[in-house]
Amino acid sequence: MSKIIEHFKTLAKIPHCSQDADALQLYLNNFATDHGYTVQIDDAGNILASKGPSKICLQSHYDMVCMGRAPQIETEERDGWLHAVDASLGADNGIGIAMMMVLMERGVEAEFLFTADEEIGLIGANALNFELQSSRMLNLDSEDEAEVYIGCAGGADIIGEIFDEQIPGHGTCYEVAVRGLPGGHSGVDIDKNIPSAITLLSEYLHEEGVEQLSTIIAGERRNAIPSNAVAIVRSDTPLTGRGEVTVRRLAEFPDVYRESQAILDYLHRFKQGVRSMNTQLGIPQTSLNLAMVNDAYTPRGLTIEISARAMSMEDLEMVIAETAAEMDMSGFKVRVDDKYPAWKPEENAFTRDVAAAMEAEFGSAKTMAIHAGLECGVLSQKYSQVQFASIGPTIRYPHSTRECVDLASVERTFRVVERLVRGER
Repeated sequence: MSKIIEHFKTLAKIPHCSQDADALQLYLNNFATDHGYTVQIDDAGNILASKGPSKICLQSHYDMVCMGRAPQIETEERDGWLHAVDASLGADNGIGIAMMMVLMERGVEAEFLFTADEEIGLIGANALNFELQSSRMLNLDSEDEAEVYIGCAGGADIIGEIFDEQIPGHGTCYEVAVRGLPGGHSGVDIDKNIPSAITLLSEYLHEEGVEQLSTIIAGERRNAIPSNAVAIVRSDTPLTGRGEVTVRRLAEFPDVYRESQAILDYLHRFKQGVRSMNTQLGIPQTSLNLAMVNDAYTPRGLTIEISARAMSMEDLEMVIAETAAEMDMSGFKVRVDDKYPAWKPEENAFTRDVAAAMEAEFGSAKTMAIHAGLECGVLSQKYSQVQFASIGPTIRYPHSTRECVDLASVERTFRVVERLVRGER
């Protein structure tokens, strides 16, 4: 087992879901201090470890999206890929952290930046205010080997709340559910035709003419394609399951929302997925993911959470405005949370050096942009004197229980990192 994977498996045993990663913060602080690095931790939980004069900063985030049994993570290797058993793996971004730890064990003179709460709106990066020595920053949060990322999408979370009284219903009560879909990342996987549990549930209810909603809990995380959706409804006509939809009759007589029809109509009308394509980059230009619907934490009402992404800030503002207007027309009170900027694709001396190092290892290299948020977008606005690039090993299905990482790719990508740390091309 390589030293990188050894470190990663140690990290996997330390709970580090977003907003609950204090144990890993302490571990990384102690690790860096024990290896002779000066450590700073800011109020947002970001960690900067440094030693000697530095020309390059290595950067990864130390929180993860916890799905399934996570943060209880049991790893297993299958056909050269590392998986977790019924849980997200945390290779996003734990592999990047493990690479940085190997370099710190060697005493490499550089800056090592571990950012907090990236997965819930790049919170740590937005609050970061360290003084950096480095003129170059290598982000280790990309998920395809032999590719150099020089741009990313901006994003925002659009939250709609509807406050409504419940009234007596009529007809038979049913639990209607879609469970156990594959799920996936709401950015990099949004164009892969992964089914949404919310979409399938709302389509079924529309086709069956259901007009009475008592309660609904759907989706898992704002940045994940929904795997599960469960609604309690009442219907005057019998309901039976089909396809991915299961139906269970309940011996209950619950009240229903007065505005059930408006809520169900909005869920049915919502167009999940890619809204427009960037033909030059070959990736989505704009997208929307209806991530969660939940009435468990809204007194006398219901909350809808949508993640919006776009490759330019102009398009992001447009898709936010259009979505907010549609929600407003359906009776929702709308707010926008955790907006973060797009990183405009740009080649520079550093990106060319990264591409050259990548080509030396792999024989070829692609310069790309990604339809997901990278902290480079935020950090490039804070540190205008720093040149940025992002690379990473091949990771599949992040933000889901199918997440896995190609072990050979980890080693190959690390050799590129070593070249860049040594100042080689």
